[in-house]
Amino acid sequence: MSAKTSKKPSPRPTPTTKSKPRTTTKPQQSTPVTERPAGPLPGLRRLLHQDENDPWAVKLLPRIVFGLAAAYTLFTIASESGSGFLTVCALIVLGTLVWLLRRRVQFLLGVGATILSAAFTGYFSAVGDSARMSTSATVTGAAAFGYWALAGMALLGAWMVKEHPGRRGVTVVLADVILVIASVVGMFLPEAGVPLGFLGVLGVLAMRGSSAKAVAGRARQALGRLRTHKASDPSDS
Repeated sequence: MSAKTSKKPSPRPTPTTKSKPRTTTKPQQSTPVTERPAGPLPGLRRLLHQDENDPWAVKLLPRIVFGLAAAYTLFTIASESGSGFLTVCALIVLGTLVWLLRRRVQFLLGVGATILSAAFTGYFSAVGDSARMSTSATVTGAAAFGYWALAGMALLGAWMVKEHPGRRGVTVVLADVILVIASVVGMFLPEAGVPLGFLGVLGVLAMRGSSAKAVAGRARQALGRLRTHKASDPSDS
Protein backbone atom coordinates (compact mmCIF):
# COMPACT_ATOMS: atom_id res chain seq x y z
CA MET A 1 0.00 0.00 0.00
CA SER A 2 1.30 3.38 -0.96
CA ALA A 3 1.14 5.86 1.77
CA LYS A 4 -1.30 8.59 1.07
CA THR A 5 0.24 11.96 1.27
CA SER A 6 -2.02 14.34 3.11
CA LYS A 7 -2.38 17.61 1.40
CA LYS A 8 -2.36 20.52 3.69
CA PRO A 9 -4.81 23.28 2.78
CA SER A 10 -2.97 26.22 1.35
CA PRO A 11 -3.37 29.32 3.41
CA ARG A 12 -5.82 31.81 1.96
CA PRO A 13 -4.27 35.06 0.90
CA THR A 14 -5.15 37.78 3.27
CA PRO A 15 -7.04 40.58 1.48
CA THR A 16 -5.04 43.71 1.29
CA THR A 17 -7.01 46.59 2.64
CA LYS A 18 -6.81 49.53 0.34
CA SER A 19 -6.47 52.76 2.11
CA LYS A 20 -9.21 55.20 1.11
CA PRO A 21 -8.05 58.66 0.26
CA ARG A 22 -8.92 61.10 2.95
CA THR A 23 -11.37 63.71 1.89
CA THR A 24 -10.82 67.04 3.42
CA THR A 25 -14.12 68.71 4.15
CA LYS A 26 -14.08 72.41 3.56
CA PRO A 27 -15.71 74.50 6.19
CA GLN A 28 -19.04 75.87 5.00
CA GLN A 29 -19.13 79.58 4.60
CA SER A 30 -21.84 80.91 6.78
CA THR A 31 -23.79 83.95 5.73
CA PRO A 32 -23.09 86.98 7.85
CA VAL A 33 -25.70 87.35 10.50
CA THR A 34 -26.49 90.83 11.57
CA GLU A 35 -26.44 91.19 15.27
CA ARG A 36 -29.46 92.93 16.57
CA PRO A 37 -28.47 95.56 19.06
CA ALA A 38 -29.96 95.06 22.44
CA GLY A 39 -31.80 97.85 24.10
CA PRO A 40 -35.23 99.35 24.60
CA LEU A 41 -35.62 100.30 20.90
CA PRO A 42 -33.83 97.68 18.76
CA GLY A 43 -35.64 98.69 15.55
CA LEU A 44 -34.62 102.33 15.90
CA ARG A 45 -31.03 101.37 16.60
CA ARG A 46 -30.96 99.11 13.56
CA LEU A 47 -32.33 101.96 11.46
CA LEU A 48 -29.76 104.46 12.70
CA HIS A 49 -26.86 102.01 12.55
CA GLN A 50 -27.35 101.42 8.76
CA ASP A 51 -25.41 98.19 8.52
CA GLU A 52 -24.64 97.13 4.94
CA ASN A 53 -25.73 93.55 5.66
CA ASP A 54 -29.09 94.68 6.99
CA PRO A 55 -31.39 95.30 3.97
CA TRP A 56 -34.34 96.24 6.18
CA ALA A 57 -32.58 99.25 7.66
CA VAL A 58 -30.87 100.27 4.40
CA LYS A 59 -34.13 100.34 2.38
CA LEU A 60 -36.37 101.77 5.07
CA LEU A 61 -34.48 104.99 5.75
CA PRO A 62 -34.77 106.54 2.24
CA ARG A 63 -38.44 105.54 2.09
CA ILE A 64 -39.12 107.38 5.33
CA VAL A 65 -37.24 110.47 4.12
CA PHE A 66 -39.02 110.64 0.75
CA GLY A 67 -42.37 109.88 2.36
CA LEU A 68 -42.03 112.76 4.82
CA ALA A 69 -40.94 115.10 2.00
CA ALA A 70 -43.94 114.10 -0.16
CA ALA A 71 -46.37 114.49 2.76
CA TYR A 72 -45.01 117.96 3.58
CA THR A 73 -45.25 119.01 -0.09
CA LEU A 74 -48.87 117.86 -0.37
CA PHE A 75 -49.75 119.60 2.91
CA THR A 76 -48.19 122.85 1.69
CA ILE A 77 -50.09 122.72 -1.63
CA ALA A 78 -53.39 121.83 0.07
CA SER A 79 -53.13 124.67 2.61
CA GLU A 80 -52.67 127.39 -0.02
CA SER A 81 -56.17 127.44 -1.57
CA GLY A 82 -59.37 125.49 -1.96
CA SER A 83 -58.49 124.33 -5.46
CA GLY A 84 -55.14 123.06 -4.20
CA PHE A 85 -56.92 121.11 -1.45
CA LEU A 86 -59.27 119.51 -4.00
CA THR A 87 -56.33 118.67 -6.25
CA VAL A 88 -54.45 116.98 -3.41
CA CYS A 89 -57.56 115.00 -2.44
CA ALA A 90 -58.04 113.89 -6.03
CA LEU A 91 -54.39 112.82 -6.26
CA ILE A 92 -54.65 110.83 -3.03
CA VAL A 93 -57.81 109.08 -4.21
CA LEU A 94 -56.26 108.37 -7.61
CA GLY A 95 -53.05 107.04 -6.06
CA THR A 96 -55.02 104.78 -3.72
CA LEU A 97 -57.06 103.49 -6.65
CA VAL A 98 -53.93 102.74 -8.67
CA TRP A 99 -52.38 100.92 -5.70
CA LEU A 100 -55.47 98.78 -5.15
CA LEU A 101 -55.80 97.94 -8.86
CA ARG A 102 -52.11 97.40 -9.58
CA ARG A 103 -52.73 93.71 -10.41
CA ARG A 104 -55.79 94.34 -12.61
CA VAL A 105 -54.07 96.00 -15.54
CA GLN A 106 -57.03 95.98 -17.92
CA PHE A 107 -59.43 97.56 -15.44
CA LEU A 108 -56.84 100.15 -14.51
CA LEU A 109 -56.34 100.92 -18.22
CA GLY A 110 -60.08 101.30 -18.68
CA VAL A 111 -60.46 103.63 -15.69
CA GLY A 112 -57.52 105.77 -16.86
CA ALA A 113 -58.91 106.02 -20.39
CA THR A 114 -62.33 106.99 -19.00
CA ILE A 115 -60.86 109.78 -16.87
CA LEU A 116 -58.84 111.13 -19.79
CA SER A 117 -61.79 111.01 -22.17
CA ALA A 118 -63.99 112.84 -19.64
CA ALA A 119 -61.34 115.54 -19.30
CA PHE A 120 -60.85 115.96 -23.06
CA THR A 121 -64.53 115.95 -23.92
CA GLY A 122 -65.26 118.49 -21.17
CA TYR A 123 -62.47 120.72 -22.45
CA PHE A 124 -63.67 120.55 -26.06
CA SER A 125 -67.23 121.28 -24.93
CA ALA A 126 -66.02 124.34 -23.01
CA VAL A 127 -64.04 125.55 -26.03
CA GLY A 128 -67.10 125.13 -28.22
CA ASP A 129 -69.23 127.08 -25.72
CA SER A 130 -66.78 129.96 -25.64
CA ALA A 131 -66.51 130.05 -29.44
CA ARG A 132 -70.25 130.14 -29.97
CA MET A 133 -71.80 132.78 -27.74
CA SER A 134 -75.08 132.81 -29.64
CA THR A 135 -75.75 129.06 -29.35
CA SER A 136 -78.42 127.84 -26.97
CA ALA A 137 -77.01 127.03 -23.54
CA THR A 138 -79.27 123.99 -23.24
CA VAL A 139 -77.63 122.21 -26.15
CA THR A 140 -74.05 123.16 -25.35
CA GLY A 141 -74.31 122.62 -21.57
CA ALA A 142 -75.80 119.13 -21.90
CA ALA A 143 -73.07 118.03 -24.31
CA ALA A 144 -70.42 117.61 -21.60
CA PHE A 145 -72.71 115.50 -19.41
CA GLY A 146 -73.66 113.45 -22.46
CA TYR A 147 -70.02 112.70 -23.21
CA TRP A 148 -69.34 111.74 -19.60
CA ALA A 149 -72.34 109.41 -19.60
CA LEU A 150 -71.07 107.78 -22.80
CA ALA A 151 -67.61 107.30 -21.25
CA GLY A 152 -69.21 105.54 -18.30
CA MET A 153 -71.30 103.48 -20.71
CA ALA A 154 -68.13 102.30 -22.49
CA LEU A 155 -66.52 101.32 -19.17
CA LEU A 156 -69.56 99.43 -17.91
CA GLY A 157 -70.31 97.85 -21.28
CA ALA A 158 -66.85 96.29 -21.51
CA TRP A 159 -67.20 94.58 -18.10
CA MET A 160 -70.86 93.59 -18.35
CA VAL A 161 -70.06 90.94 -20.96
CA LYS A 162 -69.30 87.63 -19.24
CA GLU A 163 -67.15 86.15 -22.00
CA HIS A 164 -65.23 88.92 -23.66
CA PRO A 165 -63.16 87.68 -26.63
CA GLY A 166 -60.54 90.43 -26.41
CA ARG A 167 -59.01 92.62 -23.76
CA ARG A 168 -61.57 94.77 -21.99
CA GLY A 169 -59.23 97.69 -21.36
CA VAL A 170 -58.40 97.94 -25.06
CA THR A 171 -62.13 98.03 -25.82
CA VAL A 172 -62.62 100.98 -23.46
CA VAL A 173 -59.65 102.80 -25.00
CA LEU A 174 -61.04 102.41 -28.54
CA ALA A 175 -64.49 103.61 -27.46
CA ASP A 176 -63.01 106.61 -25.67
CA VAL A 177 -60.92 107.58 -28.70
CA ILE A 178 -64.05 107.61 -30.87
CA LEU A 179 -65.83 109.61 -28.18
CA VAL A 180 -63.09 112.25 -28.14
CA ILE A 181 -63.29 112.50 -31.95
CA ALA A 182 -67.04 112.96 -31.66
CA SER A 183 -66.51 115.77 -29.12
CA VAL A 184 -64.19 117.51 -31.59
CA VAL A 185 -66.95 117.26 -34.19
CA GLY A 186 -69.36 118.62 -31.58
CA MET A 187 -67.29 121.80 -31.32
CA PHE A 188 -68.55 122.73 -34.79
CA LEU A 189 -71.87 120.86 -34.80
CA PRO A 190 -73.17 120.71 -31.21
CA GLU A 191 -76.34 118.83 -32.17
CA ALA A 192 -74.38 115.99 -33.82
CA GLY A 193 -71.61 115.42 -31.23
CA VAL A 194 -73.44 113.29 -28.64
CA PRO A 195 -75.40 111.14 -31.15
CA LEU A 196 -72.23 110.48 -33.12
CA GLY A 197 -70.39 109.50 -29.93
CA PHE A 198 -73.26 107.21 -28.92
CA LEU A 199 -73.17 105.40 -32.25
CA GLY A 200 -69.38 105.10 -32.10
CA VAL A 201 -69.32 103.67 -28.56
CA LEU A 202 -72.16 101.29 -29.36
CA GLY A 203 -70.38 100.10 -32.50
CA VAL A 204 -67.11 99.43 -30.63
CA LEU A 205 -68.88 97.52 -27.87
CA ALA A 206 -70.75 95.45 -30.47
CA MET A 207 -67.64 94.69 -32.52
CA ARG A 208 -65.51 93.82 -29.50
CA GLY A 209 -68.20 91.91 -27.59
CA SER A 210 -69.02 88.22 -27.59
CA SER A 211 -72.20 88.75 -29.62
CA ALA A 212 -70.21 90.13 -32.56
CA LYS A 213 -67.84 87.16 -32.38
CA ALA A 214 -70.77 84.73 -32.39
CA VAL A 215 -72.36 86.50 -35.38
CA ALA A 216 -69.05 86.45 -37.27
CA GLY A 217 -68.64 82.74 -36.52
CA ARG A 218 -72.12 81.95 -37.79
CA ALA A 219 -71.49 84.01 -40.93
CA ARG A 220 -68.31 82.04 -41.61
CA GLN A 221 -70.16 78.75 -41.15
CA ALA A 222 -72.88 79.89 -43.57
CA LEU A 223 -70.29 80.92 -46.17
CA GLY A 224 -68.49 77.61 -45.75
CA ARG A 225 -71.72 75.70 -46.32
CA LEU A 226 -72.49 77.73 -49.43
CA ARG A 227 -69.04 77.04 -50.83
CA THR A 228 -69.30 73.30 -50.19
CA HIS A 229 -72.79 73.26 -51.72
CA LYS A 230 -71.54 74.97 -54.88
CA ALA A 231 -68.60 72.60 -55.12
CA SER A 232 -70.88 69.54 -54.85
CA ASP A 233 -73.26 70.73 -57.64
CA PRO A 234 -72.67 69.05 -61.07
CA SER A 235 -71.38 71.25 -63.83
CA ASP A 236 -73.88 72.53 -66.32
CA SER A 237 -74.07 70.38 -69.44
